[in-house]
Amino acid sequence: MPTVDRVLPAETAIELTAVEPPARPDPEPHIEPEPIVSVVVPALNEARNLPHVFARLPQVDEVILVDGGSTDDTVAVARQLRPDIRVVVQNRKGKGNALACGFAACTGDIIVMIDADGSTDPGEIPSFVAALRGGADFAKGSRFRAGGGSADITRLRRAGNKVLSVLVNVMFGTGYSDLCYGYNAFWACHLEVFGLDSTSPAPLGGDGRLWGDGFEIETLLTLRAARARLAIEEVPSFEHNRIHGVSNLNAFTDGIRVLRTIAREWPRGFRRASRQLAGRSAR
Repeated sequence: MPTVDRVLPAETAIELTAVEPPARPDPEPHIEPEPIVSVVVPALNEARNLPHVFARLPQVDEVILVDGGSTDDTVAVARQLRPDIRVVVQNRKGKGNALACGFAACTGDIIVMIDADGSTDPGEIPSFVAALRGGADFAKGSRFRAGGGSADITRLRRAGNKVLSVLVNVMFGTGYSDLCYGYNAFWACHLEVFGLDSTSPAPLGGDGRLWGDGFEIETLLTLRAARARLAIEEVPSFEHNRIHGVSNLNAFTDGIRVLRTIAREWPRGFRRASRQLAGRSAR
């Protein structure tokens, strides 16, 4: 029997059309969580200065006051001004030991160190945090960058700081413009780099301090950050006059301690290269 091709009527023909897949929603952008910011304030008889300092503090997550054995109302005033403040009593003497104790007590992602005398402006903290969030490991305050300045530094201290900064830049291969300024911030995950001692008791004899317990702490942090190859960014900062009281800083004795710190922290590789260069020159 012959085959007959059957043709569908025109009205029953099936039209095939391309079907567009449903549009997928754009993925939500990844939003980095806000870092927790801890501020460490070493204080010794600073009751009259704390109202000004705390009034200038921006919104931060944690404020730690490290008391150095104040005989005035420093602790009471701090608690009155900020009921959420955490008070730590340092176990030895000196600003360096106070900072070490304060750092050890921090629970934040970022640690900022400011002074209790009003010389460092708490209102600048967002600039330090921005530098860290932008990629820096260690944000170094500088009075000598554009936008910085000082109402407190003397000609002698300025000249000494300049000489020490040049010396460190040559020895450590850094580019610091202001070595001896103590307004700094860093990511808490780098705390171990600094090797600070916050637990050992005061040594017998002498002034009851370990190395790094004095004002040399500011240079110590800066040099150890450089030795650890941390990403360092200088942040312009303006240093104000102390509001009340008298500074415990001594330009001569503390300058000697800074020099000793530089000598002790100079990397062995630099020392070896220097000796080799000196030997070649002698020959």
